[in-house]
Amino acid sequence: MAAPGARSGRSGTPPRRGSGGAKPRPAAGKASSGKASSGKASSGKGSGARASGDRGATRKNSPGSGSTQAPRTPAPTGPFRLGAIEGATPGKWIDVWKERMPGIRLELVPLEISDQRRAVTEASVDAALVRLPIDRTALQAITLYEETPVVVCAADAHLTAAGELTLADLAGEVVIVPQNPPVTVVVDGAVPPTFDAPATVAEAIAIAATGVGVVIVPMSLARLHHRKDAAYRPLVDGPLSPVALVWPDGETPPLVDTFIGIVRGRTANSSR
Repeated sequence: MAAPGARSGRSGTPPRRGSGGAKPRPAAGKASSGKASSGKASSGKGSGARASGDRGATRKNSPGSGSTQAPRTPAPTGPFRLGAIEGATPGKWIDVWKERMPGIRLELVPLEISDQRRAVTEASVDAALVRLPIDRTALQAITLYEETPVVVCAADAHLTAAGELTLADLAGEVVIVPQNPPVTVVVDGAVPPTFDAPATVAEAIAIAATGVGVVIVPMSLARLHHRKDAAYRPLVDGPLSPVALVWPDGETPPLVDTFIGIVRGRTANSSR
């Protein structure tokens, strides 16, 4: 009777538990579906990470993304042209420049008061040591120091009897004023000269040395044009003569900025 038993097994009747029959397995369709679902989730995450990484690399290297370095500004080669009014004393600053900027030459350009402003505005110099007052239109300026005025007279004049003088002491004296005077002084009771104004301070001092009159100048000019037949005395209540560093308005060039740092006492490693 084997045939009926075989037909009964094929009909799908499950065996009893504990009878030694095989346990039922999950339907193949469900297992396949679960694996596919899990595979899709995993595949989606991996694909997304790769896509994000690719996009990031593209942004990093794409033009205009900001990763390209700007071209370097060429280092200045000089020379640095420094104008200097008569009597200015830039020696200590020039020494520091030579130590700090050995590869860039500093050219010292003598200036007259009459052309001190024009030299800067017309770029004949990069910066200049000038006497104030000056028209500061289109200029930047730093006042560096102020000079004491002195009275220059003949070496044997009666004014030399005093160690220092006041404006009142000059009443009745012929006060010589050169063209483009380095300092403007009003002396009450002074006698105007009967001759034309000298062209330069040197000429004015030479005339004063003859005993004709006196001339008032900053002390540095009296020393610069010192003569054996002339003497000078401080004018204690006279106006001071300021000396300033000026340069064109706008963005400050690197070499000018370096010299500004020197006159202001900045060290080579200090920030602006």
